[in-house]
Amino acid sequence: MASKCQMMEERTNLMHMMKLSIKVLLQSALSLGRSLDADHAPLQQFFVVMEHCLKHGLKVKKSFIGQNKSFFGPLELVEKLCPEASDIATSVRNLPELKTAVGRGRAWLYLALMQKKLADYLKVLIDNKHLLSEFYEPEALMMEEEGMVIVGLLVGLNVLDANLCLKGEDLDSQVGVIDFSLYLKDVQALDGGKEHERITDVLDQKNYVEELNRHLSCTVGDLQTKIDGLEKTNSKLQEELSAATDRICSLQEEQQQLREQNELIRERSEKRVEITKQDTKVELETYKQTRQGLDEMYSDVWKQLKAEKKARLELEKELELQIGMKTEMEIAMKLLEKDTHEKQDTLVALRQQLEDVKAINLQMFHRVQVCFDSATRLAAKSTLHTLDSQWQHRPHVPPGAAGVLASCVHFIPIFPSGLQMQKIEAINAESSLQQKNEAITSFEEKTNQVMSSMKQMEERLQHSERARRGAEERSHTLQQELGGRTSALQQQLAQLHEQCSSLEKELKSEKEQRQALQRELQREKDTSSLLRAELQQVQGLKKELRELQEEKAELQKVCDEQEQALQEMGLHLSQSKLKMEDIKEVNKALKGHTWLKDDEATHCKQCEKEFSISRRKHHCRNCGHIFCNTCSSNELALPSYPKPVRVCDSCHTLLLQRCSSSTGS
Repeated sequence: MASKCQMMEERTNLMHMMKLSIKVLLQSALSLGRSLDADHAPLQQFFVVMEHCLKHGLKVKKSFIGQNKSFFGPLELVEKLCPEASDIATSVRNLPELKTAVGRGRAWLYLALMQKKLADYLKVLIDNKHLLSEFYEPEALMMEEEGMVIVGLLVGLNVLDANLCLKGEDLDSQVGVIDFSLYLKDVQALDGGKEHERITDVLDQKNYVEELNRHLSCTVGDLQTKIDGLEKTNSKLQEELSAATDRICSLQEEQQQLREQNELIRERSEKRVEITKQDTKVELETYKQTRQGLDEMYSDVWKQLKAEKKARLELEKELELQIGMKTEMEIAMKLLEKDTHEKQDTLVALRQQLEDVKAINLQMFHRVQVCFDSATRLAAKSTLHTLDSQWQHRPHVPPGAAGVLASCVHFIPIFPSGLQMQKIEAINAESSLQQKNEAITSFEEKTNQVMSSMKQMEERLQHSERARRGAEERSHTLQQELGGRTSALQQQLAQLHEQCSSLEKELKSEKEQRQALQRELQREKDTSSLLRAELQQVQGLKKELRELQEEKAELQKVCDEQEQALQEMGLHLSQSKLKMEDIKEVNKALKGHTWLKDDEATHCKQCEKEFSISRRKHHCRNCGHIFCNTCSSNELALPSYPKPVRVCDSCHTLLLQRCSSSTGS
């Protein structure tokens, strides 16, 4: 408790000393024309008192060197809280004469006073007390209400023009001792100081009004910039909303078109599937019917063959008389032998041609390879010769380097410009070799076909020889038995040939029908694969539709959020407009009202009672008139004051009505 009482007494003493120093400084500045130098004694004492106020309740920071107690630490926070103070901080850090934190703090105070923003920077610090708690104790002057009072007193110093030179001054070693002789006045000075007090009151009122107007103009400018920014964001959001709505409409149209296309594709696919099913059913029925007819025909033919075999066995004895048929068969055999010999000769000739072509190809390949090897060797030798000559002329090459290069060049593929024609000839030779190889393969295929045909002909010859032998044996046995039935057998044979030809034709037609059915089945498979691909496309379109629906839902959510943001922005705009109107009204009221002097008012303006020692005078901070304590006991927070101040009853009711109207709107 004793330490708290001591801290409170120190705060009050420092506050009174600050009031006295500011008052003396203003009085001396008015007498000197409001321009001060660094040698001015009241200004030096003001900085000493300001330093004591900033050091009050400052926490001690311990380090390896020792204890450090400087007020430049909290002043550095202004740079973070107020970007305008960055110039002061950088200029203080760049001064080479300053080596201690105390000197930097004093230079910072000098520069802030020259910028006429000392009160603003300290107000920013006091408003952020949670940051000051790291540097000051809870009972310090900067943490209590006296700090706000000192900030209000410092506003009056913005009238002064301080011309302070920091170069050449030793701010680190200055001793901060308060000189009380400046504040001790004689009686005559007190009697003659009434005029100075009146002048100072007038100047205080004028400075107060100017400072208030400056604050209001700053707030109006900030609000105007905020309104402009909000209008820009509102226009941007409206443009984004219109773009989003247009995109949603286009997506909806695309969705409808995709649905219609999907329905058309489904209908077409269903129709195609139905038509293919019907066609396959009809073709299967026809195939079954034709198969049944062919089976019946085959059974009938098989029965006829059996009957003919029996009849042939009976009539084989009569075939001995068919000597003419034998001669014809012999002639046919000779013709067949001639054909076979001719085909064998052609095969031999083709094989010889193939062997000749292969030999020519091999010779061409060897020649091309030899030419290419000789060209590469010549190029390598020429490059070796040039490299050897170059390396011999260089002074820094050792004598054995040329041999090493010659051994290494064998592994380097060198293609000079003269070998381009040889490359082209080699490429042409390769292309001709490829063409000849293709011709050889085609000839080999043809020879294989001819060989297969020859094998078939040989088989037929073997079958014919066997048949001939059997016919000869049978002819010998049947020459005696067969005499008069040859004509009948010939007729029967002709009929049988006709039946066989008809059966062969029917079989060919059946084969053609089977091939046609296979083609149709292949077509149906292709159509089914196409339909499956279309179904997959339809599924992909469904997925795209789902994704588009999800995007639409997301866009709808974004639109809703943007609409809510626009509504909130509209509310903020309306509130800011109302605040602007209130500020304009306050400016008008301030311009219209004047600050009355204490000597001009002898009676209260509201109750019209005379002022006395018991009934003291009080100014209304809104209209500037003088009232008694009963008529001005109300307090309200005004835009130009950080804390609630005294207001008369009429202004109190008027301001309350404005606040209620603004909150209702």
